[in-house]
Amino acid sequence: MKDGTDGVQLLDVYDLLPFDNIDGGAWKQGFEIRYHGNEWDEQPLELFLVPHSHNDPGWVKTFDGYYQDQTKHILNNMLVKLSQDSRRKMIWAEISYFSKWWNDIDEQKRAMVKRLLGAGQLELVTGGWVMADEANSHYFAMLDQLIEGHQWIQKHLGVKPRSGWAIDPFGHSPSMTYLLKGAGLSNIVIQRVHYAVKKHFAQQQTLEFLWRQSWDPSPRSDIMCHMMPFYSYDVPHTCGPNPAVCCQFDFHRLTGGRVFCPWRIPPQPITEQNIEERAQLLLDQYRQKSRLFRSSVLLVPLGDDFRFTESSEWDAQFSNYQKLFDYFDQHPELHIKARFGTLSDYFEALHRHLTAAETTLPTLRGDFFTYADRDDHYWSGYFTSRPFYKRLDRMLEATLRATEILFSLTLAEMRRVRGDGHLVADFPARKHFQLLKAGRRNLALFQHHDAIAGTARDPVVVDYGTRLFHSMLNLRQVLQSSAHWLLLLDKRHYHHDQSNPFLEMDDTISAQDSLPQKTLLMLGDEPRSLIIFNPTEQQRSSVISVVIDHPDATVVDAEMGQPVAAQDPSRASTDAFQLSFVAELPPLSLVIYYVTKASVGSAHRAQYTVHRQGNPPTVHAEHLQVTHLQGPESNAPLSLSNKHIQMWSSPETGLLQKLRLQSGLVRQVQVQFLWYRTRAGMNQDKSGAYLFLPGEEGAQLYSYSEPPLIRVSRGPIFSDITSCFRHFTHTVRLYHLDGHAGKSLEISNMVDIRSEINHELVMRLVSDVANGNRFYSDLNGFQMQQRRTLPKLPLQANFYPMSSASFLQDSMSRLSLLSAQSQAVAALRPGELEVVLDRRLQQDDNRGLGQGITDNKLTASLYHLLLEDRRGGAQGMGGASVEHLSLLAHMTSLFLSHLPITMVAPASSQVPKLRPFLPLSSSLPCDVHLLNLRTLEDSQEAESPSQEVALLLHRKGFDCSSAPEPAPPCTWSTQEEVNLDDLFSPLQFRSVRHSGLTLLREDDEPESAQQQQLPHIAHLRPMEISAFRVEID
Repeated sequence: MKDGTDGVQLLDVYDLLPFDNIDGGAWKQGFEIRYHGNEWDEQPLELFLVPHSHNDPGWVKTFDGYYQDQTKHILNNMLVKLSQDSRRKMIWAEISYFSKWWNDIDEQKRAMVKRLLGAGQLELVTGGWVMADEANSHYFAMLDQLIEGHQWIQKHLGVKPRSGWAIDPFGHSPSMTYLLKGAGLSNIVIQRVHYAVKKHFAQQQTLEFLWRQSWDPSPRSDIMCHMMPFYSYDVPHTCGPNPAVCCQFDFHRLTGGRVFCPWRIPPQPITEQNIEERAQLLLDQYRQKSRLFRSSVLLVPLGDDFRFTESSEWDAQFSNYQKLFDYFDQHPELHIKARFGTLSDYFEALHRHLTAAETTLPTLRGDFFTYADRDDHYWSGYFTSRPFYKRLDRMLEATLRATEILFSLTLAEMRRVRGDGHLVADFPARKHFQLLKAGRRNLALFQHHDAIAGTARDPVVVDYGTRLFHSMLNLRQVLQSSAHWLLLLDKRHYHHDQSNPFLEMDDTISAQDSLPQKTLLMLGDEPRSLIIFNPTEQQRSSVISVVIDHPDATVVDAEMGQPVAAQDPSRASTDAFQLSFVAELPPLSLVIYYVTKASVGSAHRAQYTVHRQGNPPTVHAEHLQVTHLQGPESNAPLSLSNKHIQMWSSPETGLLQKLRLQSGLVRQVQVQFLWYRTRAGMNQDKSGAYLFLPGEEGAQLYSYSEPPLIRVSRGPIFSDITSCFRHFTHTVRLYHLDGHAGKSLEISNMVDIRSEINHELVMRLVSDVANGNRFYSDLNGFQMQQRRTLPKLPLQANFYPMSSASFLQDSMSRLSLLSAQSQAVAALRPGELEVVLDRRLQQDDNRGLGQGITDNKLTASLYHLLLEDRRGGAQGMGGASVEHLSLLAHMTSLFLSHLPITMVAPASSQVPKLRPFLPLSSSLPCDVHLLNLRTLEDSQEAESPSQEVALLLHRKGFDCSSAPEPAPPCTWSTQEEVNLDDLFSPLQFRSVRHSGLTLLREDDEPESAQQQQLPHIAHLRPMEISAFRVEID
């Protein structure tokens, strides 16, 4: 159980635990807790009762529905009730709600809020926009919702959160604790952890520990973590091990109310007659709970979902508990000091005790997935539930990041061009900034643990979807308008017309639940200008596809006047044709290409083969070169290749079978599709939005009554094989590009399972990689985590969240699957890796949602598959080796998540002269990722952009055992010091101040002489994110 640094490694705990689920008595999932009674004679029990109300920003009701019905009343009552008695306390987490309420209240009430915060009666915990999901959220969005909350708090309240409170996310990730520590928090409380792990930690008295990053040999990333020991965060499961007793001390459940105790013993109001007996009963629970921890300080939460709504509930809880506390005070022989407290009150007392007693807490590495709350009920279903919206989330995230960067560069360029630090009058900077802010907040809201998780009611899902959709459209406006100004040679020609923008996107999204559709580009005699934005910090060669109304066209690079390689493959429809070409895109650049109509037959055509075994299709093939497979060749494997890789596919299904690298490495890699059904028995629990409870038979191979239609296209720019099955269309594509873009296979699926009942569709890779029972999946796109598939656990327990990557490896090779959306992943047998694509389930799984998931849509999923040679093993760190993606995988993942953005200029001869915008003279080092360039709000003028920008850089850790040949065209350095002026040349920084990850002013480095002088040197450690407050000249 120990690793080299004398800490706990969760993977080892899993190997150790029997997972036997023995009945523990009153504490059903635990054990009987014994004490003598004299344990507190020296050190009295110091108890903090922490009132809280868990407010989901959308779940069974929408965000606004909850706010109107419950949340605003809770916060209004909080002001009144806390002001009545200075001993009363309350904590609050969700800033999305708090900020909405703040907008509703008057100055007098706002002053009361500040007074309560100043007096320590009210504490804002975590301070995020929401209590984020930790399985499906990508680290960009996790940090962005934290910045949004912290910036709001700083601006309106001037306080800084110190402690984290994550009681409801369904499993916990160290990526979240990394961000919280970087944002200045020092403690965190977590709750939803596998019951067997809780029991083990309780036995070992390790429920409080220092959570350390797996990759960090130093204690720099440590955060003090308190794990709640029992089943739930409600009152019956927080005062002590016996819920039947604890429920009697939830005074909201007094007889006559709407809520009662399922253990059938109701609470009694505290009176002089019963106080002695009641106090003794409660103290016994407190003492038992205290024995699970190493100090005599005890945290007891008091609350539940949407609690403290009515004034009467405040009175019942506070007055009855105050009587009990007064009784304890009057009886020193009981050795307990009890009071209402906040998280800071608790952790301050705990740190004091630990220091005085010279007690050290154990360190822990690892994560808390996959969660089970009872029996074999593993919460691995929500890793995939509502996959359409998990994909939309990442599309919005990429659009937001691209828009933030381009908007920040536009404002800096305006100030430079004008020379007086002011913006251009006609440019709607304030209006655009408000749209950006709304985009940040809609993405932030969706990181809530019932939103991106896919565990909300249907109408709530539509509400979230509508917010994401509107922000997508609004951010595109800002992007188009910024690009318009940057591209104009003569800036005096700039005119903003919202109803008729100068640039249009090359695709349209018509509704919150529909996929983007390419716009038809009409070609005339004049060339059409395409503007392409590369939102990444790397030079890239990218294939750009547009749909035109003519079978042949030429594409010319506007700067050089040179034609570029293009292919006209598929007909999108009768009079629409897809044109693809290779664009060379410098980092963060806007470049221009001209598309012109060409004479029929002059362009490079893709060659098509279409076939279906046993039943050849009929094809309408005007303007296309189509052949049918005949005779013996229709049974030979289909093969595609480029200069890096060769692939073979099945002639019957078109699905991948084998890969060969230029180095000579050959691996079997078969793609299969399978169905999982749910448990069949009448009284058996079944899969739902949260839970994955597969039938005993396991996965069944996808079967079809007739073989799929297969289309093979071979062109100069890319070649692909598409298989059309009834429930999905699967395409695997190879790009004929130099550099790393040609080294991976692009896999895309279009899935539609709306005809099915209780089915889940998976895509499985079956390879001959000898990985044993170990594989790696990412946590939030931030780090890789080793997984071990254990036969002692049920099938559903071996599924883990995958936000962007997973891989299998042996001593010779590594097979990485990189994804553009979150989903469940498993490696059930050696050489296998499977991802769950969609799930349709007809019933509720008894976790409070009250419905199944049957709102499936036509859903797209996108992957890159990368096979690499390996030399040399992993760096071992303790028991579990820490692994990272290779540089090539990092680059592939970056380009997969941040696709180039194509815009179209109007088709008229009056288009003003445009010129490309090239802000950087070279790519950033390939291990340094520009996470964001986020314009901060003006502290004087609300809702307006300031001259300050948050520069967020993430230096990636990468695996060196598979250095790509030839080396990628970017550099990396072995030094931690980087010169920001060189990195971003020719951009210049007037000032650079290192800050915390949420850019709070009090986290800024003190202004020193160094920041005023050039060069601006920053320390970037591998794996770490660094934040700077900069002004760009």
